[in-house]
Amino acid sequence: MYSKIVFTPLSYTGWGSLEQLLPEVEKYSPQRILVVTDPALEKIGLVDRVREPLEQAGYTVDVYTDTVPEPPLAVGEKLVTYTRDNAFNLIIGLGGGSALDLAKLTAVLSSHEGSVADYLNLSGSRQIIEKGLPKLLIPTTAGTGSEVTNISVLSLDRTKDVVAHDYLLADAAIVDPELTISVPSKVTAATGIDALTHAIEAYISVNANPTTDGLALQAIRLISRSIRRAVVNGEDKEARIDLSNGSYIAGLAFFNAGVAGVHALAYPLGGQFHLSHGDSNAVLLPYVMGYIRKSCAKRMNDILNALGGNSQYLSEAEGSYECVRELQRLLRDVGIPETLGGFNIPVSALDSLTEDGVKQQRLLARSPLPLHKEDIRAIYQSAFDGEIVEQTHSNIHHP
Repeated sequence: MYSKIVFTPLSYTGWGSLEQLLPEVEKYSPQRILVVTDPALEKIGLVDRVREPLEQAGYTVDVYTDTVPEPPLAVGEKLVTYTRDNAFNLIIGLGGGSALDLAKLTAVLSSHEGSVADYLNLSGSRQIIEKGLPKLLIPTTAGTGSEVTNISVLSLDRTKDVVAHDYLLADAAIVDPELTISVPSKVTAATGIDALTHAIEAYISVNANPTTDGLALQAIRLISRSIRRAVVNGEDKEARIDLSNGSYIAGLAFFNAGVAGVHALAYPLGGQFHLSHGDSNAVLLPYVMGYIRKSCAKRMNDILNALGGNSQYLSEAEGSYECVRELQRLLRDVGIPETLGGFNIPVSALDSLTEDGVKQQRLLARSPLPLHKEDIRAIYQSAFDGEIVEQTHSNIHHP
């Protein structure tokens, strides 16, 4: 058995790495650059840190801020049309995962025919055939890993879908922790737990391999030792560096090993209730891990140790359950609500969430424990009740 490992062609990481933007842009000699970003970043001056040195170097820079978190399909369609209608030579994505996903999307699909909907994973009928415009991606949060993945996530009426192809990979990623200093504590918590979820799900994925294992465990160590401090004090430089590096490394891990049940169940929360992707993953993480823990108990002991716990004197089963408790403590410490009710998700929604969760077969296929409809419903119920449950013989699926 062999593994295919794919990384973004080029990455710059570390404090001050934004200085590499101009040299990267110069490689393409673009006549007109489009920066896809968040309107909030323009207000606080982060966009100027990208635009001004480029304009001073003689480049024409357009800034597109008609973006929203968890972007609906219509937002993607509008941006792709805008890019097609204008003669851009280079795309720069600046912001959180939504801005980066939209930048990747428009860089590729603006050179294709048809609508964005035609290229969706679950329902699209067209294939991506061209690389499109060059793209540079600059995250301003430590969480999504979008700068090193090949997918763009879009919200539909009730759930989410993706456009996925290796042509969506960045030509270069610039991961500068200094850009995350201004991120509010609640966003720091949600995006940080998102990154932690990427690492954990990559480590337990059926597609895990020795390369992704090393990346995932190191990401868990970096994130778990820094996220509490970054939430309390956003200007803690060392914490911001660890959190950014952890997010970046987690992105490399899950891009190659994949994510599974947590993300599959999180997508409907974002689609139906517009809950942020980070919060959706965070509130479900301990309940999914608790439910499947018998299928990956040894690996959960490894995760416990990477989180700063100690499985040395515990049985494998005890260690896996202690891992779940450690995740709950971490979520509590950074202020994430512990139940679906904490996000105002009503019990009446559990059936519709289950129906949409079942559709995420691309993600569910990577779970070490096959999750069928009754399993998914049980996990949502446990997340609503605030009680950790595990799969029992009474809820095992018999085809």
